[in-house]
Amino acid sequence: MAASSSSAAACFLSPSPPPRPRHHSIKHLACAAARSPSPGPGPGPSSSRSLALPSPSSTASASPWPWPRRLRDLLPDEAGRILSSATGSLIVALASAALILGDAGSASAFVVATPRKLQADELATVRLFQENTPSVVYITNLAVRQDAFTLDVLEVPQGSGSGFVWDKSGHIVTNFHVIRGASDLRVTLADQTVYEAQVVGFDQDKDVAVLRIKAPTDKLRPIPVGVSADLLVGQKVFAIGNPFGLDHTLTTGVISGLRREISSAATGRPIQDVIQTDAAINPGNSGGPLLDSSGNLIGVNTAIYSPSGASSGVGFSIPVDTVGGIVDQLIKFGKVTRPILGIKFAPDQSVEQLGLSGVLVLDAPPNGPAGKAGLQSTKRDSYGRLILGDIITSVNGTKVTNGSDLYRILDQCKVGDKVTVEVLRGDHKEKIPVILEPKPDES
Repeated sequence: MAASSSSAAACFLSPSPPPRPRHHSIKHLACAAARSPSPGPGPGPSSSRSLALPSPSSTASASPWPWPRRLRDLLPDEAGRILSSATGSLIVALASAALILGDAGSASAFVVATPRKLQADELATVRLFQENTPSVVYITNLAVRQDAFTLDVLEVPQGSGSGFVWDKSGHIVTNFHVIRGASDLRVTLADQTVYEAQVVGFDQDKDVAVLRIKAPTDKLRPIPVGVSADLLVGQKVFAIGNPFGLDHTLTTGVISGLRREISSAATGRPIQDVIQTDAAINPGNSGGPLLDSSGNLIGVNTAIYSPSGASSGVGFSIPVDTVGGIVDQLIKFGKVTRPILGIKFAPDQSVEQLGLSGVLVLDAPPNGPAGKAGLQSTKRDSYGRLILGDIITSVNGTKVTNGSDLYRILDQCKVGDKVTVEVLRGDHKEKIPVILEPKPDES
């Protein structure tokens, strides 16, 4: 009995089991099992204890895997028949599974691919991305550089960003800081076709620019434009863009805040009513669309608040209600006509250090609106002492405490409007009427 058990162990620990067929091994096992003769009513005692391996000629007709037969031979009669029958049933079951799988390879014979089931919100997100990603473009900013050694003039990429198709005429909307300083611009559509782009116009104060490409209308899919006036904190938003050059990347989040204020990267002029979101916005997302859950445009991704320069969960988008009016003017006139007072004023910190509140006029050119109206500039007397200019404290009755307040009031006015500017001059206040004019380069 000890010899039998040691021999059985030797069979199960064989270092080299029979070679596996390259394809459909379970099918071959089933076929071989079907061809092999069924066990008789029971072998004799001598045959049940036999440990001889099958000869090469017998293995051609027998099962390619002789373990069931060895189990039957090594164990007593009744137990051998039961175990052999169970092992054979297992092979037949596995073979049936292989037949159901069809022509699948041996490596994937045991893998049953279940149909992918998505939740309703997942399906909505997938559908939103598929429907809107053809409207998002990749913008490359090219600049002319001269090789220091060969003196050859080269055109090299100096930045990239995102944008979206505004209409079938080929107008593309993006941020001004995406195209700033470019000698040439290239726009890549969703199907990877590349077009040269021309600048239609830009608004540095609001960081908006409009480009135009000459592409077939069937390649242009304008993005659906929504409304930003009725947005609520907490509603879902989706950002599509090209962060770090990874084209057509989707990030999701919610509206974290409304009516935020940021400064234009070009002029420092404040941009009001900005949307704050925690959807990941990274370098390269600038100019891309911010969408609501219906796939409508509600903002243009513009800036992030981050010490490291990467997404920190605080991103900002210019609301579509602001962008829409700017884009219409840029397409129609190539510029945005915005009123100015025509002054240069001191930084807010300087005024605070003087213990004052308002906007300190540093310079009011005589040919500007404020100069014509009589506002006084800061200057020095004959002894070199500093004489402060007028300090604007209110416009049309609205209090002004810093430069952002002044810009916010002017954004609500139009060219040609007459406003009443209240100033602190010396130790008394005066009210001065001023007629607003456009910027000199916009007249």
